[in-house]
Amino acid sequence: MTSANPPLHPAIAAFPIRHGCLEVGGIPLTRLAERVGQTPFFAYDRRLLSERIGHLRRHLPPSVALHYAIKANPMPAVVQHLAGLVDGFDVASVAEMKTALDTPMAAGRVSFAGPGKTTQEIDQAIAADITIELESVTEMARVAASAERSGHRPRVALRVNPDFEIKGSGMRMGGGSQQFGVDAEQAPAVLRELGRLDLDFVGFHIFGGSQNLRGDILQAAQERIVGLAISLAQHAPAPVRHLNIGGGFGIPYFAKDVPLDLAPLGEALECLVDGPVRSALPQAQVVLELGRYIVGEAGIYVTRVIDRKVSRGEVFLVTDGGLHHQLAASGNFGQVIRRNYPVAIGNRMDKDAVETASVVGCLCTPLDLLADKLLLPRAEIGDLVVVFQSGAYGLTASPINFLSHPVPLEVMV
Repeated sequence: MTSANPPLHPAIAAFPIRHGCLEVGGIPLTRLAERVGQTPFFAYDRRLLSERIGHLRRHLPPSVALHYAIKANPMPAVVQHLAGLVDGFDVASVAEMKTALDTPMAAGRVSFAGPGKTTQEIDQAIAADITIELESVTEMARVAASAERSGHRPRVALRVNPDFEIKGSGMRMGGGSQQFGVDAEQAPAVLRELGRLDLDFVGFHIFGGSQNLRGDILQAAQERIVGLAISLAQHAPAPVRHLNIGGGFGIPYFAKDVPLDLAPLGEALECLVDGPVRSALPQAQVVLELGRYIVGEAGIYVTRVIDRKVSRGEVFLVTDGGLHHQLAASGNFGQVIRRNYPVAIGNRMDKDAVETASVVGCLCTPLDLLADKLLLPRAEIGDLVVVFQSGAYGLTASPINFLSHPVPLEVMV
């Protein structure tokens, strides 16, 4: 077979290679595995996290606040690191709220979104003095009742389900019927009711979709979101001080994906903020909420080959990991047509890709597939398989208790 080395995926190229071994945080992968003491594990690179924030700061308007959506990766060390780099946090549970409040980030820069908040969760959020993003009329009434009991006047923002869809998103979270937010056409009446309650209205959260690689689509979506916010502000009980326009910035998971070009998007956003927003909503702080885009490419999932087998001419590398740790890479987390994440043999980065092999996990299901018929260097038992783009929606988005295998460790280097 003729040796062939396809071009490195950008996510792979972000990590240095020395003496044929991938390095994470300046540490050779084989040594890092010894330090961790077990496989599988997730590793997150501080340098790449910091560089990503720097990239965003260079291209986004300085007047726009950058928030990290903790749901993308709630590992405390990751959140602690980002606390010194971003302007705020967005949480989707009380556990995430605790993680955020354990950092130096001021409570006033933390917001709580998500449907189905319980009275207990609302009580805790009010006590913590974070902003609560209202997802429904029922939730608004719960917040008002909790506020009356506690004697505190919480800051609230209304989450609005826009009356338009954002095309090109990997996951649609706005437009049509949704469990998220109040429908745009119902928002004026809800705002009038909110004005009769003893709540500190600060603004809006309007978000349409995630994992979008099309800058032109994101630009158009931001324009429509701002237009909707300006329209609804006429019905608001107080001036808009907070305008969370979501994020939706995607990362290139697959071979044909083109990375998002931030420069034109940032220029368009600056014109939008300096123009319509400043004119119609002069007190508004525009917030860009990003999760996957910040952490996704800074993390890897590492699993060890424990068996190499050939079945009717096809090579299978059986690992000690699998979909119970990295569900998204298996294709079972939203993919309609399964495609491979970037995968490499981390301790054989200087070897030619000479064989087609499938990387599978240790679970008793054919769904446990980390790479399907991928051209790789020949791997042997004991080698380390690396799944890139694993910094977001990895461990906490996976069924870690499925078949009761050990939970992998996470490290920050």
